[in-house]
Amino acid sequence: MTANRAAFERFVELFYTQKRVREAFNYLVAEQYIQHNPTIEDGPEPAIAALTPKFDDAPENRFDVQRILVDGDLAMVHVRASGPGRPDAAVVDLYRFEDGRIAEHWDVLQPVPDRAVHDHPMF
Repeated sequence: MTANRAAFERFVELFYTQKRVREAFNYLVAEQYIQHNPTIEDGPEPAIAALTPKFDDAPENRFDVQRILVDGDLAMVHVRASGPGRPDAAVVDLYRFEDGRIAEHWDVLQPVPDRAVHDHPMF
């Protein structure tokens, strides 16, 4: 599924790096998009509405992509999210493809602590 990888890399570039939420969603997200984040309803429009203030409308926020994995119909991106007035966060977004489009999304967020009990970096 190299097509999924190429499409996902473009989506990641548009969404996380360029912070162009609507363009990224129009490019690759299915109309029947299933959202597992409990604060956002299903469908692309609720996600666009929830994410635009954090991405497009917040130039001070950064989303540094650490790694991308694609395996068949599943794709994952590991991101370091940062912005003023809050600790950085490690974010993992997991997506499922169906018919060449992103059909489903899960996410996990973990604040980056000031100190760790070991010397293994989170990123």
